[in-house]
Amino acid sequence: MKVLLTPYAPKPDEPVLQEYPRPQLKRDSYLNLNGDWDFEISKNKTIHGYTKKIRVPFSPESVLSNVSETLGIDDYAIYRKTVELPKGFLKDRLILHFGAVDQTADIYINQNLVLTHVGGYVPFSIDITEYVVDSSFEISLRIQDLSDTSYHLTGKQRLTPGGIFYTAQSGIWQTVWLESVPKTYIEDLTLTPNYYDQSLSIKIHSRQLERVKVDVYYEEQFLFSQFFETHDITLKMNPFYPWSPETPNLYRLHIQYGDDFVESYAGIRSFERKKTKNGTQQFYLNGKPYFQTGVLDQGYYSDGLLTPPSDQAMIDDILLMKQMGFNMLRKHIKMEPLRWYYHCDRLGMLVWQDMMSGTENKNVVFHHVLAILGIHLSDRFKGLFGRKNPIGRDLYEKDLDTMIRTLKNVPSICTWVPFNEAWGQFDTIRIHDKVKQLDPTRLIDHASGWSDHRNGDYHSRHIYFQPIRFKRRAARKRILALTEFGGYSLAIEGHRFNETSIFGYRVYKSESELETALDNLYSNVLTKQVRKGLSALVYTQLSDVEEEVNGFITYDRQKIKVDIDTMKTWNNHLIDLFNEQEKNS
Repeated sequence: MKVLLTPYAPKPDEPVLQEYPRPQLKRDSYLNLNGDWDFEISKNKTIHGYTKKIRVPFSPESVLSNVSETLGIDDYAIYRKTVELPKGFLKDRLILHFGAVDQTADIYINQNLVLTHVGGYVPFSIDITEYVVDSSFEISLRIQDLSDTSYHLTGKQRLTPGGIFYTAQSGIWQTVWLESVPKTYIEDLTLTPNYYDQSLSIKIHSRQLERVKVDVYYEEQFLFSQFFETHDITLKMNPFYPWSPETPNLYRLHIQYGDDFVESYAGIRSFERKKTKNGTQQFYLNGKPYFQTGVLDQGYYSDGLLTPPSDQAMIDDILLMKQMGFNMLRKHIKMEPLRWYYHCDRLGMLVWQDMMSGTENKNVVFHHVLAILGIHLSDRFKGLFGRKNPIGRDLYEKDLDTMIRTLKNVPSICTWVPFNEAWGQFDTIRIHDKVKQLDPTRLIDHASGWSDHRNGDYHSRHIYFQPIRFKRRAARKRILALTEFGGYSLAIEGHRFNETSIFGYRVYKSESELETALDNLYSNVLTKQVRKGLSALVYTQLSDVEEEVNGFITYDRQKIKVDIDTMKTWNNHLIDLFNEQEKNS
């Protein structure tokens, strides 16, 4: 496979991903641990020394890790770093944070086991105060990754990649960092926007009660301060600046809680499914019908794989899609670093958030054929969905809880997607109800594309090979959503990951051929369906990924395949058509 570097690849001695990783709970106390760690891949649980350095937080399989080795299912990835705390850094408690570690990790402080964590996609933290006796200490990890050979959550990772599945990754792949906090501190915040009341509810999660002061800012303008003697706070936001993709207004919050001080932000908006005057179900943003035109975003990079090579790489992906006229990204079977969501919030981009998938089945063709035939199996046949193992189901629900709890405050997330294409699907209606209970403020696409259990807010279909047709009567029950389509492929020589094999749903040989096909798709085919009530679109996809060359931009982010202004014109045409229909209904 060809080595492809993005324009964002850091130089050999350049610090990597140093930005504060948790923008909605930010403290001055921050020590970034990204960079060179001692590293070894071994068949044994214990080793006698290290022969390699790895650049954290890039997985060993990635080019940017400086390792470029695949961790086998019988291997252990062993990490070590000696930490020197800056003078004055240590307060009462010392907390170690991991953005994501794939898959099962034993974490040691000064050779004391402090946690075994299972799950490769969600963040976790450890209070290591009792294990640190002075300003210098050692962190070590022993990691094993069974990848797609087991019941764990693996997303698109495969030990034998190809087509729509990609290189397996392991180990640390998101930022590692330390913070020190006072004895009584804010462990978490729950920020709930009340659009119709023009207010913000704040719940402070802490083990003790302290006096609270909240300063509210809009941009650089100070608005007001309020004091509270409770953990449950409501702020009347005056003046009122609602959030939307067109006007991504955010309030900045400074919260003093005893000796603890954090910065945060919030956007006030509402997401609803409501029936319009003409009887169709639509997505409502801030009390008005809103057309969602989006792109499938897998979050893979040619040099960092699942790890963005820089903060700017994430920003530029989002900005390019906005410039093309898209207002939504479906984050596909991956949980991003929290900074990605922050950029969607401040730049103005709706997000559909997929839950990470896991399945014991290797073959997805069976369910695909059933979907084409319009057959939707009941998920009581757990073996056919690759979910027989109860441990795998428990791990899914544990990480589902963590994902929603971690992302609950993100203004831009409008839709949760618990299952994609019958991959590891189980107890669909119960899981839908669980998500709704965890978060009643957002919509749910309960089973994206296949195995519809006639639940959730969207009539969600994936259509690549058949004609795109929706039935008008279906819009009276749920929002009509084409949640994957297109996938038109164009390989750009010099920017291909695999120079001998490509994957695409329809393959074109030139940019002009691709533009003609997209013009027909957006100006003709989709126009007819929007007139029937179709109001949510997810084109496949933002960028090429390995053998898949169906992105608007190449895998290395070097070449844009579609004229930006032309794509924006097509999107604006659909938005205008939708708005005109709603106006006249």
